[in-house]
Amino acid sequence: MNFKGKVAYVVYVTAFETIFDVAKIVIIFQRTTMKKTITILCLILIFFLIYFLQANFFTWFNIAGIMPNLYVILVLFMGLFMKRKLGVVFGFAFGLYLDIILGKTVGISTVALGAIGLIGEILSKNFSKDSRFIVTLMVIITTAIYETVLYIFTMLRTEGTIEILAFSKILLVELVFNTLITIIIYPLIKKAGYYVENLFDDKFILTRYF
Repeated sequence: MNFKGKVAYVVYVTAFETIFDVAKIVIIFQRTTMKKTITILCLILIFFLIYFLQANFFTWFNIAGIMPNLYVILVLFMGLFMKRKLGVVFGFAFGLYLDIILGKTVGISTVALGAIGLIGEILSKNFSKDSRFIVTLMVIITTAIYETVLYIFTMLRTEGTIEILAFSKILLVELVFNTLITIIIYPLIKKAGYYVENLFDDKFILTRYF
């Protein structure tokens, strides 16, 4: 093979490898995009499942009318593992839906759940998610923040009297509920969470294949 033939061969091989690599990247991102879409749809379905549980199952599984608040756990999960402000976006969207469906003043649940998504992302950058204790503590803190914000907004809107003792009792029961649920489902939260985190981390996706 003469010099020109060798050069042509190298060019063709290099071009083929480049095309192959580009095609592989496109396929990877197509698969990843599909997985992301399916994951988001699953999380939305989980939200509606939670809505069904809160509106039906927990109406009789409660203590003095006080129920767990699974919305907080879900949005915190999204904030902790999805990042990219997706926790905030979905927190706002879920909160807006609840405000409209439950007949609340639009903006109360919207702001509260959006804040939980943002707090989740901040906590994710500063604390480990490998500890059941830490994650449970995160749920306790965000549940307290959510319920306090809702209570203050409601009292201001209705011009009612703030009764700290009565609110504290309600909050305490809800915190116990959410704490127990988090402790029980933590293995699932951790496993599903890291799957979602890796799925939405483009750097992880590229280094995994190259």
